Amino acid sequence: MATLLVLLLVLPAAGLVVLYAAPAALAGRIGAAVGVLVFLLSLALLPLFDYHRAGQFQGELDKSWVPAFDLRFHLGVDGISLPLLLLTTLLTALSLLYAVRTTTRDESGRAFTALLLVLEIGMVGTFVALDLLLFFLFFEIVLLPMYGLIHRWGTGERRRAANKFILYTLLGSALMLLGFLLIHAKTGTFDMVALNRLHGAGMTSGVQAVAFLLVGLGFAVKTPMWPLHTWLPDAHTSAPTVGSVLLAGVLLKMGTYGFIRIGAGMLPLGAHQYAFTLGAFGTVGIVYGAFACLAQARRGGDLKRLIAYSSVGHMGFVLLGVATLTRVGLDGALFASVAHGLITGLLFFIAGGFKERLGTTDLYTLGRGLYERARRYGVLVVFAAMASLGLPGLAGFWGELYALIGATKPASGLTLLGFHVLLAVAGLGMILTATYLLLVVRRLCMGAVSGPNGDRYHPVPDLTRRELVSWTPLAGLTLVAGLWPAVILALADPAVHHLLGGAR
Repeated sequence: MATLLVLLLVLPAAGLVVLYAAPAALAGRIGAAVGVLVFLLSLALLPLFDYHRAGQFQGELDKSWVPAFDLRFHLGVDGISLPLLLLTTLLTALSLLYAVRTTTRDESGRAFTALLLVLEIGMVGTFVALDLLLFFLFFEIVLLPMYGLIHRWGTGERRRAANKFILYTLLGSALMLLGFLLIHAKTGTFDMVALNRLHGAGMTSGVQAVAFLLVGLGFAVKTPMWPLHTWLPDAHTSAPTVGSVLLAGVLLKMGTYGFIRIGAGMLPLGAHQYAFTLGAFGTVGIVYGAFACLAQARRGGDLKRLIAYSSVGHMGFVLLGVATLTRVGLDGALFASVAHGLITGLLFFIAGGFKERLGTTDLYTLGRGLYERARRYGVLVVFAAMASLGLPGLAGFWGELYALIGATKPASGLTLLGFHVLLAVAGLGMILTATYLLLVVRRLCMGAVSGPNGDRYHPVPDLTRRELVSWTPLAGLTLVAGLWPAVILALADPAVHHLLGGAR
């Protein structure tokens, strides 16, 4: 298994070499082949994984790398990181497949594919790293390729959006590094396995509070947590389709993964001190995101921007689940993270399809009557919207439900009344979420196909073979995870139990 983990990092790097050795005209196909191969290799982890020891790290590789900085090349996976790793390789493979036909056959296309492969290295590395410094390095690797994708291949105010993205995330990362250095100063190690085993031992409550604040701000920017979210709508609106898919589907999960793995697992006293604050900011994000989406659902609203604001709300449920510091709450946070990656990745693919067909994602310019104009496309829009609003039987339901159940009885010592208030506000957010998504469905899919002046809306080609290959796996997995939540929870629950030191 350790060899497979290394290959998941080496293959994209080898793909870069092949990419620049082969003719530029083959760039898209080379990228797609590498993405699919990496995904298939990640699937090979499933039969090798010991599900009876899901709470323990498996496939560990631990080698000294830079002794002067106590930096070790330490890799491994457990029941928390494995679902996120598979989500990463899946979304990257689908993005590279989707981009084949739109990637230009010149140096620009080669650079575009290269950035996606570098992005995959950073994303995969973040979820398999078991050394805090190594985690930080992989965490930072993703910034430059995403900046390049938005700045060079984005639309609209792409340069402003790219600059805002890089400034916010770099500032958050700097604070996170200071937190890691503080942890090392007090414990003498960057080893995440040892730190998880210590579960805060060796650090006073005050030290843990400072460390959690520093690393938490870094993770909050990436998540993104209200009010540190303002870079996200601009980045999503400007980014190319695959950039939006990977940004929402994977990069945001790097922040929530950090809160779970490092915040709750290694700084329990610090997490306890800031738990209600974290939950409160997350809950405000749920309601704020819903109201922002309602504003986008009106005339002049943009579908991509609406999906971006919906992510603020959905990640608010993840933060609420983390804030409970309970087994059920963290299970819900991890499940919601994976579900959001599947559903929002699908939504951004759909928005990108509209952009290709009609040259816009303006909700009122897209027109109505999608059922009549492109029936399969319309059905997929409705399916994705229902999954996003948390319809029972689809993946979006379970994570939010678990987070709400966790808030009914948070960890010992946390204010019960306060979390019940957050629970009530989050419930209101769920109603608002259903409202704006139903408005989007009514606006796009229903009604006559003629405009206000009697002119018919532009025809919309139905789903292509490329779109079916790239999009339907996400729809299928959304249904599977909704009907059979144990496919994720059977991995997550024992790992979360172990992470919390055996707490409830």
